[in-house]
Amino acid sequence: MASTPVSILVVDDDPIVIKTLADWLGDQGHQIDTTPNSKDALRLAARQVYDLALVDLALCFGDGRELQERLLSIQSDLTLVVMTKRSAIEAAVRALKAGAYDYITKPLDPEELAQMVQRVTEHRSLRCENRRLRARLEAVSTPDFIVGSSHSMKRLIELVDAVVETDATVLIKGELGTGRELIARFIHAHSGRRYGPLVIVNCGALAEPALEEELFGHDAAGPEGSSSRQEGKLQLADGGTIFLDEIASLSARTQARLLLSLETTEAARTEGREATRVDFRVIAATTRDLETLVDKGDFRKDLFWRLNVVTIEIPPLRRRPEDIPVLAEHFLSVLTREMNRRPLQLSPEAVEALQQHSWPGNVRELRNAMEKAVMVGTAPTIVPEDLPLRMTIPATGPGPLPLVEVERAHIRRVLDACGWNISRAAKLLEVDRGTLYNKIAKFGFRRSA
Repeated sequence: MASTPVSILVVDDDPIVIKTLADWLGDQGHQIDTTPNSKDALRLAARQVYDLALVDLALCFGDGRELQERLLSIQSDLTLVVMTKRSAIEAAVRALKAGAYDYITKPLDPEELAQMVQRVTEHRSLRCENRRLRARLEAVSTPDFIVGSSHSMKRLIELVDAVVETDATVLIKGELGTGRELIARFIHAHSGRRYGPLVIVNCGALAEPALEEELFGHDAAGPEGSSSRQEGKLQLADGGTIFLDEIASLSARTQARLLLSLETTEAARTEGREATRVDFRVIAATTRDLETLVDKGDFRKDLFWRLNVVTIEIPPLRRRPEDIPVLAEHFLSVLTREMNRRPLQLSPEAVEALQQHSWPGNVRELRNAMEKAVMVGTAPTIVPEDLPLRMTIPATGPGPLPLVEVERAHIRRVLDACGWNISRAAKLLEVDRGTLYNKIAKFGFRRSA
């Protein structure tokens, strides 16, 4: 019976049992580490994360039950199965009560062992999926933009809390990566329209006339010359909320049609077609200064005043450095659970490096940085070298290092952290595989034995 490959620690003082298990499980593609004593087992568990541990209860060196407790204290997510003789079932039952997942009796049967490993694999898969779901639910219940203790964020949260109680039109201002869409989703999810649709339109992603058709609908050609009406996003948002991101990208014609829809609560399809009465809330967002565009004549003043009923301005991350460690710890907590990694914490040096960075990509860039740090970092601490920050970590030594030496050291760290998996290292370095191979040849890197 085939099962997904897992990492297994076998602890037994019988060399025949160890060899037999290593052969059986290795033939199925599993990664096997074996040891005959408790001390080595604890040492291995401290440096290597295992999916499954097979532990003999009757070890010659040390008590199997004590080893079980210590292994589970080192790796709380470890699935532990005890091996015992048929005459010692009572001891196996006590092991189950102490946290073991299952037991298997000696002499071992290959088919029974394969079925047990299959059950363990399925069990761990379900646990991982549940953990990911819990992390997602936590992320939904605690959106990233709410995390922060700065004065500006407290005022923003107070304003958002006040807005959700109304049906007012909202204009969200903020740079790329600050969380404009997150705020729009939060407002809709906590408003009286939460049971209606949330329709999202990125006005900067489509050119005219496709954007106009996207918003207001169009006539679609059918078979044999027939035609049908394709509803636009405004019609689809009836009873809910429409979020218009990058609103400044609208053409003058589309601005005029949108203004008419807001004033009449009607959304006409193509010209000559009957208008449809709709009921939706508008949340718009922009990275540009609409008032400056109005002064230049690039955006309609009357539409601006229609949209600018309640304005929420999201401060960029560089203006609230006190929120950076809080957000980083929040992302570490969420991402380690999502990625099934051991808990991590930021070193003081890593916190300093994060606060020195300018964060042009704002919260989104910080989340991506923490995701990469979780991938390459070694528990229990994230250090500056784990952070994908360019030119923000001060060099050590008597003076600054040449750029080529910084590049050499960074590439080497990433390669070692990825176990020389070229595809993964290239992804973290944001280069293609060919470029990375050229760098390896240039610096004369050799994989450590």
